[in-house]
Amino acid sequence: MIDFRYHLVSIVAIFLALTVGIVLGSTVLEPTFYKSTEELTATLRQNNEKYLAQISELQSRENGSDSLVTAHTDELVGGALAGEHVVLVEAPGAPAALRDPFQRLLSDAGAVFTGRISLTDRFTAKDQAGVVDGLAASLAPAGTQFPDGASPYDKAAALLASAIVTADPAEAGRPNPAAAGVLDALEKGDFLIKSGSPDQRATLAIVLAPAQPYEGDDAERETAAVVSLAAGLDSAALGTVLAGGTSASGAGGVIAALHDDGEAASNVSTVDTADLAAGRVVVVYALREQRGGRSGAYGIGGGAAAFEPVPGSGPDPVASPSPGPVPSPAGTRG
Repeated sequence: MIDFRYHLVSIVAIFLALTVGIVLGSTVLEPTFYKSTEELTATLRQNNEKYLAQISELQSRENGSDSLVTAHTDELVGGALAGEHVVLVEAPGAPAALRDPFQRLLSDAGAVFTGRISLTDRFTAKDQAGVVDGLAASLAPAGTQFPDGASPYDKAAALLASAIVTADPAEAGRPNPAAAGVLDALEKGDFLIKSGSPDQRATLAIVLAPAQPYEGDDAERETAAVVSLAAGLDSAALGTVLAGGTSASGAGGVIAALHDDGEAASNVSTVDTADLAAGRVVVVYALREQRGGRSGAYGIGGGAAAFEPVPGSGPDPVASPSPGPVPSPAGTRG
């Protein structure tokens, strides 16, 4: 039978082991541990300072490039879109800060800026899809036939295109009598906000992507709605460019989604550097290339074939497209 002395010895042994552990930890292990931690912290601090310096340098370079391009914008784009009418269409969530820069840029390029359409969150809201579908059917010009399987946003894009763009230069700057009331009805339903005179139809369109990819359960459907919008405008105009930042060409972005859509990708041009002055100049070049019957994917993100179109890939301003223009990296519009 185990007696009291056994228990006493066991308890003393346990406390002795704890004491020895504490002593070893504070005299032998603790300094080593602290030294290792201090060295790791110092390394991380140095790396952090190095990365911060690199970021600061890159920001300074970007600011310098932006300043240079902005100062010489008129030389870079002067006359590139002379005789063209251009409309700006903002997807829900598009950055409002790019409105004025684009309007000034188009003016520098010699284009007529017809106006702006800003689509609201209501346009892509899940519970409004049926309403959008119904409006498209009721407001579409007489004789309009939507393709079998067209989504509400395919139909809405065709409807909107009938009111703000045309592929006939002779009709540019004039409203479409058959689409009278379309913009007013959509604005009254809180699906869009218009500025300027977008009903004075344009020959070319810029679709501005959301600042960040859509999130949540409806993100894929909302993204598809913007792709449908760009494709619908392109099919009714002389060309369309979907423009945004690199987030738009990343995972879940609308530019990435358009690149995955074979038909739209072969017709609609994309630029994922629209938040940079140089990128906005590229948008002008891409519009000029579209006018010449070609398309491409430009920028620095996924899917981009080059930073800008091949020089000379578009027609001369206000001239008919020359036969056999220089191919762009992404090929010919289908």
